[in-house]
Amino acid sequence: MTEMPKLTDRATLTRHRARALRDPALFLHETAVEDLQDRLSLVNRTFTSPAIVTGFPEFWAAAFPGARVVADEDVLDLEPGAHDLVIHALSLHWASDPVGQMIQSRRALRPDGLFMAAMFGGQTLHELRTALAEAESRVTGGLSPRVAPMAEIRDLGGLLQRAGFALPVADSVPLNVSYQSAFHLMRDLRAMGETNALESRLRRPTRRAVLNKAAEIYADTYGADGRIPATFEMIFLLGWAPDESQPKPLRPGSAAARLADALGTREIKLPD
Repeated sequence: MTEMPKLTDRATLTRHRARALRDPALFLHETAVEDLQDRLSLVNRTFTSPAIVTGFPEFWAAAFPGARVVADEDVLDLEPGAHDLVIHALSLHWASDPVGQMIQSRRALRPDGLFMAAMFGGQTLHELRTALAEAESRVTGGLSPRVAPMAEIRDLGGLLQRAGFALPVADSVPLNVSYQSAFHLMRDLRAMGETNALESRLRRPTRRAVLNKAAEIYADTYGADGRIPATFEMIFLLGWAPDESQPKPLRPGSAAARLADALGTREIKLPD
């Protein structure tokens, strides 16, 4: 069996999160909480045994009192069939095996239990990615991994199905934030615990010349009115643990009425 490539240096990610808590900037987590709570309010269900998977346990425990909060380790500390709601909270983009995280979450659910996730999507920080790549190429003549690869929304519904969820839904919410400079953005990323923790990253500090050139390219390419934009694409996933009570698609050919009759149109048979 081929071993899953290791995306994240977990020890470094843990250090970055601990450092962020000294002076945190968790406004994106606040946005995720508000959106998830709004979505839960639309579900006609009372959840009595929720669990949350996150790298910021104190913040999420305060947002969902009474929930079991576990770390987003490769193996989740969740008991099979123990929960009716599992929320994966803004950490799935750091997972080396996101489908594995979803499968573990599904196994922790009771039948007809709900899985929800908030994660960063593929458009996140595309401006910074472009500026850093161009700057490093100009200054050093090469490229190194700097921002975690993030899934596109068109792929995530399929991942939910692969993980065994029924009735999967994926949608995205673009968030646009402005900063005085690329350095102010990088400072916020540090205070979010979202700086480079890739296993394949360079193990030495980035040259100052690269950062200065990246800030210059960023401002020249995207800046306006003395500020720069930063895009965060927040993707929300929803899926249900399978249960016999859930609606199921009809078998092909089992329809009791013709679509042409419902639309009031004349059906024209196509030539073979």
